[in-house]
Amino acid sequence: MARWDEITSVGDVEDRRGMGPVSWLAGGGGIIAILITIGLNFLGLNVSPGTVQDVVNNFQSLNGSSASQTEQDPEFRGADSYEVFAQKVLGSTNDTWTQVFARNNLTYQEPKLVLSRDATQSGCGVATSQVGPHFCPGDASIYLDETFFDELHSKYGADKGEVAQAYVIAHEVGHNVQSQLGAFGQNGAASNEESVQIELQADCYAGVWAYSIKQLGIFEGDEINQAISAAGAVGDDRIQEAAQGYTNPESWTHGSSEQRVAAFTRGYESGKPGLCSGF
Repeated sequence: MARWDEITSVGDVEDRRGMGPVSWLAGGGGIIAILITIGLNFLGLNVSPGTVQDVVNNFQSLNGSSASQTEQDPEFRGADSYEVFAQKVLGSTNDTWTQVFARNNLTYQEPKLVLSRDATQSGCGVATSQVGPHFCPGDASIYLDETFFDELHSKYGADKGEVAQAYVIAHEVGHNVQSQLGAFGQNGAASNEESVQIELQADCYAGVWAYSIKQLGIFEGDEINQAISAAGAVGDDRIQEAAQGYTNPESWTHGSSEQRVAAFTRGYESGKPGLCSGF
C-alpha cells in the first residue's frame, strides 16, 4: 500500500459528507450550465444543464425550497481514514506545485477539497454526484464524492485502489494549476477540441505529481498501474462504448483512453510540466 503516512503536508479538506444540501442559488441554471459546459467534470459525459436542474428541483422537493445545511451525521464526524487520505494527497500536490511555481517566480494558490455526498453548493452553483469530481474556478475548490470510485470500477473497469483515487484528485488539482495560469480565459465555454486539450494537460499534470511522489518513495511495487487504469477507464471512447455501444470522436471532450494514458505517462515519466502541452 502506498506510504501516505510519510507525507507530512496536509491540504485544506472540508468534509460535508452526511450533511443536507445548503440553500440552492436562486436562478442558478446559468452558473450550472457554465460548470458543465466548460468540461471540468471528470467524466466526459454530456450532461445537460436541464438534467442538473432536475436534480436540484428534486432536492428542493425533498428538503424544502430553502433547504439549509444540517448537522453532520455521526459517522462522518472527526477525521476518518478517507478524509486523512484526501488531506495527504492534496498536501502532496500542494508541495509539488508550490515548488514548480516557485522555480518560475510565481506563487501557487492552494485549492480546497470538499468531500460531499449527493449534492452541495459550490462557487459554480450546485455540485452533484452526477456531475462527478470537478474543479470550480469560482471558489478554487475541488468537489468530490468518494462513492464515484465505486461507479468508476463497476461501470468502466477502473482500479479503485488509493493510487487511482489519488490520480483523480491530482487531475482536478491540474485544473487549479491551469486556472492560475490563465488557461480558461474569459471567452465562455471551450470547444470540444479545446476541452480535450485542457483535460489531457490536466492528466499530464497529474503525472507530474505522480513523478514527484515516486521520487519520494511513496508508491510500492506497480501501484502506479492503478492510476494508469483509471486514466484509461475514463477515456471518452470507453465511456461512450459502455453507455451507447458506439463512439463518436467529434463529441469527445476529454480524449480517448489511449490519449489519457499517454498524457498521464508523459508527465509521470518526465516530471516536467513544460512538456504537458501540444496534445
